[in-house]
Amino acid sequence: MEFKQTIKALALLSAIAVTGACSTGPAAPTETYDGLVLVPDTRFGVVYKRPDADLSAYDSYGLVACEVAFKKNWQRDQNSSRMDLGNRVTQKDVDRIKDKLGADCEKYFREALEQAPPYRLVENFSDGEQVLVLRPAIINLDITAPDTRSAGMQRNYTTGAGEMTLLLEVLDGTTGEILVRVIDKQSSRETSYLQWSSSVTNQADARRILSRWAEQLRKALDTVTSASRTSE
Repeated sequence: MEFKQTIKALALLSAIAVTGACSTGPAAPTETYDGLVLVPDTRFGVVYKRPDADLSAYDSYGLVACEVAFKKNWQRDQNSSRMDLGNRVTQKDVDRIKDKLGADCEKYFREALEQAPPYRLVENFSDGEQVLVLRPAIINLDITAPDTRSAGMQRNYTTGAGEMTLLLEVLDGTTGEILVRVIDKQSSRETSYLQWSSSVTNQADARRILSRWAEQLRKALDTVTSASRTSE
């Protein structure tokens, strides 16, 4: 199954897991369909791990380009409330936002891994290498008031920019086996008053969340690989 199809199939699982992490929702599943087991008390919202996985055994790391998927029917719902046909969200708008957010996600994660002491990053994952592959995706992206490239001046006022969920899978570079799956839903800062939302404010909120995810990833990797990295 292609990864773009996979992240759509996992959207339901992530919604259940994230809801289960909230005190008002049902408990998150203790085991996933592919044999990963829930890890309690982590930095992220929900983390599943293969019971016999040893992440400290890897000496190289790979980072796959971040895929981005909007919340189901997001474009349709946005356009249903826009009376001006010239202000509708187009597929070009959707693709532009996805490309930008995916590039920013990869940038923040790569910078976190390259901080001193840096992890050994490789670009090609060939057979026989001890490579731990990080495969991030952003799913259920919901932007409350996206900027469109339509002509004319317009302003959108909201109490929050939206939300998005990180779906991060950690794989063995040789076998492709998924060792860890991270699911973490984050929302923009909510206010009690209306404020002007634009591409600038939307990107600022997104980068704040990406920076937090990158920092959490670095700290988590440092924790699970500390013994092997100290001995190098």
